[in-house]
Amino acid sequence: MNRRRKWTWYLTPGLVFQSVLIGGGYGTGAEIARYFGSHGLLGGLLGLGAAAAGWAALCAVTFEFARVFRAYDYGTMMRRLLGRAGILYDLCFYAMLLLVLGVVNATAAAMVHDLTGLPPGAGVALLSLGVVLLALRGTEAIEKALSLWAYVLYAVFLLFLAAVFLRFGDAVAAELRRGEIGPGWLSDGLRYASYNLICVSMILYTLRDLRTRREAVARGVLAGILGAAPAVPLLLAMGSGLPAALASETPVTAIFARLNLPWLYVLYEIALFGTLIETAAGFIKALEDRIERSLFRGRSFELARPLITGMVTALGICVSTFGLTELIDKGYGAICYGALLLFALPMLTAGVRMLRREGRR
Repeated sequence: MNRRRKWTWYLTPGLVFQSVLIGGGYGTGAEIARYFGSHGLLGGLLGLGAAAAGWAALCAVTFEFARVFRAYDYGTMMRRLLGRAGILYDLCFYAMLLLVLGVVNATAAAMVHDLTGLPPGAGVALLSLGVVLLALRGTEAIEKALSLWAYVLYAVFLLFLAAVFLRFGDAVAAELRRGEIGPGWLSDGLRYASYNLICVSMILYTLRDLRTRREAVARGVLAGILGAAPAVPLLLAMGSGLPAALASETPVTAIFARLNLPWLYVLYEIALFGTLIETAAGFIKALEDRIERSLFRGRSFELARPLITGMVTALGICVSTFGLTELIDKGYGAICYGALLLFALPMLTAGVRMLRREGRR
């Protein structure tokens, strides 16, 4: 394995994790403002560090668990970890699936309407078409698409941050000098990490070529860092006008209104729209892997895949009618506790004990 390919191999799970994670409220800045910006710029950066550390620890243990027990889909992993209680995690995943699809559809509707003036339904239709086409391409195509688009996203985010610093760099620096660290930055950072824990269990298909514990841990730590990395330029950009960003339903749009760079706004929206497609397709793929492994067991799944993809996409459209802010504020909170109790805590306790026992054998 040459050096370039080896680095790509190490980064792939993290890039896929980031692509699944970043849709909807993350990419528009809504989640970043709510859970990090509300604690001040410095407090928000500390909260992001806490979220990255939490993801890195769980990813490292989960990746090693998947390698040792050859659990490359979340259903197999949960049966091994929780036994019959694994069905409870299924319920948690289904709720998160519908919520995330609702968020990305609501975001797509608002994006296309703001950008083109077309009815919100046009954005939903375009997103749904992209999701269905990607979800039906199969594992290899999804993994490659999520990995490659992550590079596009990083490039656009960094370009956005550079534009903000050139125009409002003094304001961002002044906000950093204030050194505001609002109370609750640690709990909100860990809370944000906890309700996105389900995304960790969705990317197990990228780990089939793991060979050693060292590789599993290294790829897990990188995944945690990459998951939080895109939020750093978003949060720093919000520092140019934090009160206005916190008051907006889509803070990034508010920042672009002050920048007055239409070409960059269009570029950002295209990058984000592609990520919304990836997020939805990633969740649908995880569901289809679960159904294929538990119900079909070697029988052909190709006829059922389009039906499941279409049905789940339609359900996501229905959920999106609740609105973006309502979904983020009320939906994620309940699910985060389920993911914490059914996945994170068992994996970091019982899962670690199981790995030690296997190591002694």
